[in-house]
Amino acid sequence: MTVQLHARDVGAGTPLVLLHAFPLSSAMWLAQREGLGGRFRVITPDLRGFGGSQLGADEPSIDAMADDVARLLRRLGLARVVLGGLSMGGYVAMALCRRHPDLVTGLVLAATRATADTDEVRAGRLRQAERLEREATVRVLVDEVLPGLVGPTTYRQRALVYGRVRGLVQATPARAAAWAQRAMAARGEAFETLRGLKVPALVMIGAEDVLATEDEARAMADALPNAELLVIPRAGHLIPVEQPDLFNQAVAEFTAALSRGAPG
Repeated sequence: MTVQLHARDVGAGTPLVLLHAFPLSSAMWLAQREGLGGRFRVITPDLRGFGGSQLGADEPSIDAMADDVARLLRRLGLARVVLGGLSMGGYVAMALCRRHPDLVTGLVLAATRATADTDEVRAGRLRQAERLEREATVRVLVDEVLPGLVGPTTYRQRALVYGRVRGLVQATPARAAAWAQRAMAARGEAFETLRGLKVPALVMIGAEDVLATEDEARAMADALPNAELLVIPRAGHLIPVEQPDLFNQAVAEFTAALSRGAPG
């Protein structure tokens, strides 16, 4: 069965497609739709199984998620887009660049990594997937994943933001979360894809991120032929939720420069 993704689509102008983190949905991009929708066409899909998108019956695969996004863009009649992904969304974005490079005119990678999982991380994902399937609740994600999603500054000073993130995690369907964990555990490394990328890229990492590191972000920026690296202060893993103004400003400048540089 072909999965047709649900997507929020606001604004007009250069299309900017943002892929959400695990275990959230396109709801995490609220501040981007509000802050960037006045300048660009902001499209935020729910990846399969999350938000308003069906899970389907395919084997867990990041490549399948990337193909879903490519089908969505073609359905919307978009020939080329600026593509952004955070964490799991970054894995999907890199897979899309490998499988459908013709669709991407610029790439934003935030709080993600190009390496495959270590054995320890992979084992943790599979253990969580089994618990998600067995218990049919997302308690394991609230206990084990939620604490790493925001930095200490957000946890201490932005109670409303933390509460919103917690609510998004709690709203995640357990089956979709298990499927996505298995998909991420099975993915390979993406450095070859990055080295072959022919479009400009922006790599972002939160200064307080404990799930992805500045070294990993730098390794991606170094592999990309044309990339800028930004370290965002007082942000953990969810940069666009924790520091929306800084994230939006960086993405707006990047996208506007691409638009100016585009032929025609």
